[in-house]
Amino acid sequence: MMKLDIQMFAVPDHRVSKTRKRMRRSHNALEIPGMVKCPNCGEMIKAHRVCPKCGTYKGKTVVAPKEAE
Repeated sequence: MMKLDIQMFAVPDHRVSKTRKRMRRSHNALEIPGMVKCPNCGEMIKAHRVCPKCGTYKGKTVVAPKEAE
């Protein structure tokens, strides 16, 4: 008897409909990060982060602001 060098893969019994495929992929959409206005300088920054422009967080200076080069 001949030994065949083939691999067995999982093959679906039925075709997956477009609706089922799209429902499965519904969580893969990109989301917009939560942006807020810095109360000190007005720059739009991500929420709960130190402002890179003025270096403040919750009204306190945390890091030295970056100088314009």
